[in-house]
Amino acid sequence: MALYTRRGDDGTTTTFSCDQRMSKSSKIAEALGVMDEANSYLGLCKVQSVADNFTLADKKIAEIVHEIQDDCFIIQAELAGDDKTMPEEKVKWLESMIESIEKELPPIHSFFISGGSELAARFDFARTLIRRAERRVVGVHDEGIQKVGKFTLAYLNRMSSLLYALARFANHQREIEEDVPDYK
Repeated sequence: MALYTRRGDDGTTTTFSCDQRMSKSSKIAEALGVMDEANSYLGLCKVQSVADNFTLADKKIAEIVHEIQDDCFIIQAELAGDDKTMPEEKVKWLESMIESIEKELPPIHSFFISGGSELAARFDFARTLIRRAERRVVGVHDEGIQKVGKFTLAYLNRMSSLLYALARFANHQREIEEDVPDYK
């Protein structure tokens, strides 16, 4: 099987839900593309997590990231018109991960400047990609282009919160103090 089909050479593509060609600049193609971009970047977070031997209690963070990547494919399938959707249990799982991390961290009193460790910066960047993906998916949903389940939308929202928690946790584990903006 070839890695190319030539069918998209004219700037069009298709999804599961539609046998008609659509522009690669369409809202659905954009939402799918941003999800793919975020998922790929999560791969870098996962690799760095392995290199840093980053764990939460007895669970490797790389395994958590891998599960999130797997879930991104469910969201992409749903966007493309498949009958898959994110179940509520997955949202609750993210919430439990966030709560576990929050127990290890000092309380938040301000925004933080991204950075500290490389892994923290990567998780922060992944968070921004997921936020952009969330905006694109919400746009597709709001305009009625593709129905998206309420737990899918909640999952995307919680995923960015988890990535923020992971960024903070990565710095905390390395005893790197969070840098707050001075607003001068």
